[in-house]
Amino acid sequence: MSEVQRFGLLGKTLAHSHSPALFAEKFKREGLESASYSLFELDDIGKFRNWITTVQERHGPLSGLNVTVPYKESILPFLRSLSPEAKAIGAVNAIKPSDNGTWIGHNTDAVGFVNSIRPFLRSEHERALVIGNGGAAKAVRHGLSKLGIQVAHVTRREINWPSVRFKDLSPEAVGHHKLVVQCTPVGTYPEVHSCVPFPWSGMTPQHLVVDLVYNPAETQFLKHARASGAEAMNGRDMLHAQADAAWRWWTS
Repeated sequence: MSEVQRFGLLGKTLAHSHSPALFAEKFKREGLESASYSLFELDDIGKFRNWITTVQERHGPLSGLNVTVPYKESILPFLRSLSPEAKAIGAVNAIKPSDNGTWIGHNTDAVGFVNSIRPFLRSEHERALVIGNGGAAKAVRHGLSKLGIQVAHVTRREINWPSVRFKDLSPEAVGHHKLVVQCTPVGTYPEVHSCVPFPWSGMTPQHLVVDLVYNPAETQFLKHARASGAEAMNGRDMLHAQADAAWRWWTS
Protein backbone atom coordinates (compact mmCIF):
# COMPACT_ATOMS: atom_id res chain seq x y z
CA MET A 1 0.00 0.00 0.00
CA SER A 2 1.37 3.43 -0.92
CA GLU A 3 2.09 5.93 1.82
CA VAL A 4 -0.73 8.38 2.60
CA GLN A 5 0.18 11.95 1.68
CA ARG A 6 -1.90 14.77 3.16
CA PHE A 7 -1.63 18.32 1.87
CA GLY A 8 -3.75 21.41 2.25
CA LEU A 9 -4.22 25.16 2.22
CA LEU A 10 -3.94 27.28 5.36
CA GLY A 11 -5.73 30.62 5.48
CA LYS A 12 -8.43 32.58 7.26
CA THR A 13 -11.40 32.37 4.87
CA LEU A 14 -11.12 29.91 2.01
CA ALA A 15 -14.53 29.60 0.35
CA HIS A 16 -13.07 31.15 -2.81
CA SER A 17 -10.24 28.63 -3.21
CA HIS A 18 -9.84 26.44 -6.30
CA SER A 19 -6.80 24.66 -4.86
CA PRO A 20 -8.57 21.44 -3.75
CA ALA A 21 -9.97 20.91 -7.26
CA LEU A 22 -6.62 21.76 -8.83
CA PHE A 23 -4.75 19.21 -6.71
CA ALA A 24 -7.50 16.57 -7.00
CA GLU A 25 -7.06 16.76 -10.77
CA LYS A 26 -3.29 16.50 -10.38
CA PHE A 27 -3.52 13.50 -8.05
CA LYS A 28 -5.89 11.71 -10.45
CA ARG A 29 -3.69 12.48 -13.45
CA GLU A 30 -0.59 11.12 -11.72
CA GLY A 31 -2.32 8.12 -10.14
CA LEU A 32 -1.77 9.31 -6.56
CA GLU A 33 -4.76 7.58 -5.00
CA SER A 34 -3.42 7.98 -1.45
CA ALA A 35 -2.90 11.75 -1.69
CA SER A 36 -5.44 14.29 -0.43
CA TYR A 37 -5.72 18.08 -0.23
CA SER A 38 -7.89 19.89 2.31
CA LEU A 39 -8.79 23.44 3.30
CA PHE A 40 -7.74 24.55 6.79
CA GLU A 41 -9.22 27.78 8.10
CA LEU A 42 -7.49 29.29 11.13
CA ASP A 43 -8.84 32.46 12.74
CA ASP A 44 -5.57 33.47 14.42
CA ILE A 45 -2.06 32.55 13.25
CA GLY A 46 -0.90 32.83 16.86
CA LYS A 47 -2.62 29.48 17.40
CA PHE A 48 -0.53 27.80 14.68
CA ARG A 49 1.63 25.51 16.83
CA ASN A 50 -1.26 24.12 18.87
CA TRP A 51 -3.45 23.91 15.78
CA ILE A 52 -0.94 21.98 13.65
CA THR A 53 -0.31 19.53 16.50
CA THR A 54 -4.03 18.92 16.98
CA VAL A 55 -4.71 18.48 13.25
CA GLN A 56 -1.96 15.88 12.88
CA GLU A 57 -2.99 14.02 16.02
CA ARG A 58 -6.54 13.73 14.69
CA HIS A 59 -5.93 13.14 10.99
CA GLY A 60 -2.34 11.97 10.64
CA PRO A 61 0.88 13.68 9.49
CA LEU A 62 0.74 16.46 6.93
CA SER A 63 3.22 16.37 4.05
CA GLY A 64 2.93 20.04 3.12
CA LEU A 65 0.72 23.11 3.22
CA ASN A 66 0.12 26.09 1.00
CA VAL A 67 -0.29 29.35 2.91
CA THR A 68 -2.52 32.17 1.73
CA VAL A 69 -3.97 35.52 2.84
CA PRO A 70 -3.50 36.81 5.48
CA TYR A 71 -0.73 34.55 6.81
CA LYS A 72 2.06 34.62 4.19
CA GLU A 73 4.13 36.94 6.38
CA SER A 74 2.71 36.44 9.87
CA ILE A 75 3.50 32.70 9.84
CA LEU A 76 7.26 33.35 9.55
CA PRO A 77 7.99 33.39 13.33
CA PHE A 78 6.58 29.86 13.58
CA LEU A 79 8.96 28.39 11.00
CA ARG A 80 12.38 26.92 11.79
CA SER A 81 13.99 28.13 8.56
CA LEU A 82 13.28 29.67 5.17
CA SER A 83 14.51 28.92 1.67
CA PRO A 84 16.71 31.60 0.07
CA GLU A 85 13.75 32.68 -2.09
CA ALA A 86 11.46 33.07 0.92
CA LYS A 87 14.14 35.00 2.81
CA ALA A 88 14.63 37.40 -0.09
CA ILE A 89 10.89 38.01 -0.42
CA GLY A 90 9.98 38.05 3.26
CA ALA A 91 6.94 35.82 2.80
CA VAL A 92 6.03 32.18 2.19
CA ASN A 93 3.22 30.42 0.38
CA ALA A 94 4.39 26.85 1.01
CA ILE A 95 5.60 25.05 4.14
CA LYS A 96 6.59 21.48 4.91
CA PRO A 97 7.57 19.52 8.02
CA SER A 98 11.18 19.32 9.11
CA ASP A 99 12.86 17.77 12.14
CA ASN A 100 11.24 17.32 15.54
CA GLY A 101 7.86 18.73 14.59
CA THR A 102 9.21 21.98 13.15
CA TRP A 103 8.29 23.47 9.78
CA ILE A 104 10.26 25.18 7.02
CA GLY A 105 9.02 27.72 4.49
CA HIS A 106 9.44 28.44 0.80
CA ASN A 107 7.99 30.89 -1.72
CA THR A 108 6.77 29.75 -5.14
CA ASP A 109 4.57 32.81 -5.79
CA ALA A 110 7.40 34.72 -7.46
CA VAL A 111 8.34 32.00 -9.94
CA GLY A 112 4.66 31.22 -10.48
CA PHE A 113 3.91 34.84 -11.32
CA VAL A 114 6.91 35.23 -13.62
CA ASN A 115 6.10 32.01 -15.49
CA SER A 116 2.50 33.12 -15.98
CA ILE A 117 3.24 36.63 -17.20
CA ARG A 118 6.43 36.17 -19.23
CA PRO A 119 4.67 35.31 -22.55
CA PHE A 120 2.74 38.60 -22.40
CA LEU A 121 5.58 40.99 -21.59
CA ARG A 122 6.67 43.53 -24.19
CA SER A 123 9.37 46.18 -24.33
CA GLU A 124 7.01 48.89 -23.04
CA HIS A 125 6.49 46.95 -19.80
CA GLU A 126 9.71 48.26 -18.27
CA ARG A 127 7.98 49.89 -15.30
CA ALA A 128 5.27 48.38 -13.09
CA LEU A 129 2.77 49.52 -10.51
CA VAL A 130 2.21 46.81 -7.91
CA ILE A 131 -0.96 47.40 -5.92
CA GLY A 132 -0.60 46.31 -2.30
CA ASN A 133 2.30 45.45 -0.01
CA GLY A 134 1.40 42.05 1.42
CA GLY A 135 3.10 38.72 0.85
CA ALA A 136 1.81 38.31 -2.71
CA ALA A 137 2.84 41.85 -3.67
CA LYS A 138 6.34 41.30 -2.31
CA ALA A 139 6.66 38.09 -4.32
CA VAL A 140 5.50 39.88 -7.48
CA ARG A 141 7.99 42.69 -6.82
CA HIS A 142 10.78 40.15 -6.37
CA GLY A 143 9.91 38.37 -9.61
CA LEU A 144 9.60 41.56 -11.65
CA SER A 145 12.83 42.97 -10.24
CA LYS A 146 14.67 39.82 -11.33
CA LEU A 147 13.36 40.50 -14.84
CA GLY A 148 14.82 44.01 -14.70
CA ILE A 149 11.42 45.72 -14.42
CA GLN A 150 11.25 48.80 -12.18
CA VAL A 151 8.58 48.46 -9.50
CA ALA A 152 6.64 51.08 -7.56
CA HIS A 153 3.98 50.06 -5.04
CA VAL A 154 0.55 51.60 -4.63
CA THR A 155 -0.37 51.45 -0.95
CA ARG A 156 -2.51 53.06 1.73
CA ARG A 157 0.54 54.06 3.78
CA GLU A 158 4.20 54.82 3.19
CA ILE A 159 6.56 51.83 2.97
CA ASN A 160 10.29 51.29 2.68
CA TRP A 161 10.19 51.03 -1.12
CA PRO A 162 9.36 53.47 -3.95
CA SER A 163 5.62 53.90 -3.63
CA VAL A 164 2.63 56.17 -4.03
CA ARG A 165 -0.45 56.21 -1.87
CA PHE A 166 -3.82 55.49 -3.44
CA LYS A 167 -5.04 59.03 -2.85
CA ASP A 168 -2.02 60.45 -4.67
CA LEU A 169 -1.99 58.10 -7.67
CA SER A 170 -2.45 60.19 -10.81
CA PRO A 171 -3.46 59.25 -14.37
CA GLU A 172 -0.02 60.48 -15.45
CA ALA A 173 1.71 58.00 -13.13
CA VAL A 174 -0.47 55.20 -14.49
CA GLY A 175 0.43 56.21 -18.03
CA HIS A 176 4.11 56.06 -17.13
CA HIS A 177 3.81 52.46 -15.87
CA LYS A 178 2.51 50.17 -18.60
CA LEU A 179 2.34 47.11 -16.34
CA VAL A 180 -0.14 47.10 -13.44
CA VAL A 181 -0.47 44.18 -11.01
CA GLN A 182 -3.32 44.12 -8.49
CA CYS A 183 -2.08 42.03 -5.54
CA THR A 184 -4.70 42.64 -2.85
CA PRO A 185 -7.62 40.26 -2.16
CA VAL A 186 -10.12 43.04 -2.95
CA GLY A 187 -12.76 41.71 -5.34
CA THR A 188 -12.36 38.06 -4.33
CA TYR A 189 -15.52 35.93 -4.03
CA PRO A 190 -17.90 36.60 -2.33
CA GLU A 191 -17.05 40.35 -2.37
CA VAL A 192 -17.23 40.39 -6.16
CA HIS A 193 -18.46 43.99 -6.45
CA SER A 194 -15.48 45.45 -4.58
CA CYS A 195 -12.64 47.24 -6.36
CA VAL A 196 -9.59 49.21 -5.28
CA PRO A 197 -9.67 52.92 -6.24
CA PHE A 198 -7.79 53.61 -9.46
CA PRO A 199 -7.51 56.52 -11.96
CA TRP A 200 -8.65 54.66 -15.08
CA SER A 201 -8.23 57.65 -17.37
CA GLY A 202 -4.48 56.94 -17.35
CA MET A 203 -4.96 53.46 -18.83
CA THR A 204 -4.08 52.80 -22.49
CA PRO A 205 -4.17 49.89 -24.98
CA GLN A 206 -0.42 49.50 -24.33
CA HIS A 207 -1.08 48.52 -20.72
CA LEU A 208 -0.97 44.98 -19.39
CA VAL A 209 -3.10 44.61 -16.26
CA VAL A 210 -2.94 41.56 -14.00
CA ASP A 211 -5.25 40.87 -11.07
CA LEU A 212 -3.96 38.00 -8.92
CA VAL A 213 -7.55 37.22 -7.91
CA TYR A 214 -8.89 34.27 -9.94
CA ASN A 215 -12.34 33.82 -8.38
CA PRO A 216 -14.26 35.45 -9.99
CA ALA A 217 -12.50 35.01 -13.32
CA GLU A 218 -13.17 38.66 -14.12
CA THR A 219 -12.99 41.03 -11.18
CA GLN A 220 -14.32 44.57 -11.22
CA PHE A 221 -10.70 45.69 -11.56
CA LEU A 222 -10.25 43.65 -14.74
CA LYS A 223 -13.59 44.84 -16.13
CA HIS A 224 -12.47 48.45 -15.73
CA ALA A 225 -9.08 47.66 -17.27
CA ARG A 226 -10.61 46.02 -20.35
CA ALA A 227 -13.14 48.84 -20.70
CA SER A 228 -10.15 51.21 -20.77
CA GLY A 229 -8.61 49.26 -23.66
CA ALA A 230 -5.90 47.44 -21.72
CA GLU A 231 -4.88 43.81 -22.08
CA ALA A 232 -5.94 42.04 -18.89
CA MET A 233 -5.46 38.66 -17.20
CA ASN A 234 -6.42 37.10 -13.89
CA GLY A 235 -4.36 35.00 -11.49
CA ARG A 236 -5.41 31.53 -12.63
CA ASP A 237 -2.20 30.80 -14.56
CA MET A 238 -0.16 31.95 -11.58
CA LEU A 239 -2.23 29.68 -9.30
CA HIS A 240 -1.34 26.66 -11.42
CA ALA A 241 2.33 27.63 -11.82
CA GLN A 242 2.93 28.26 -8.11
CA ALA A 243 1.09 25.03 -7.21
CA ASP A 244 3.30 23.00 -9.55
CA ALA A 245 6.40 24.58 -8.01
CA ALA A 246 5.12 23.95 -4.48
CA TRP A 247 4.46 20.30 -5.34
CA ARG A 248 8.02 19.86 -6.61
CA TRP A 249 9.36 21.40 -3.39
CA TRP A 250 7.13 19.33 -1.09
CA THR A 251 8.17 16.10 -2.77
CA SER A 252 11.87 16.87 -3.23
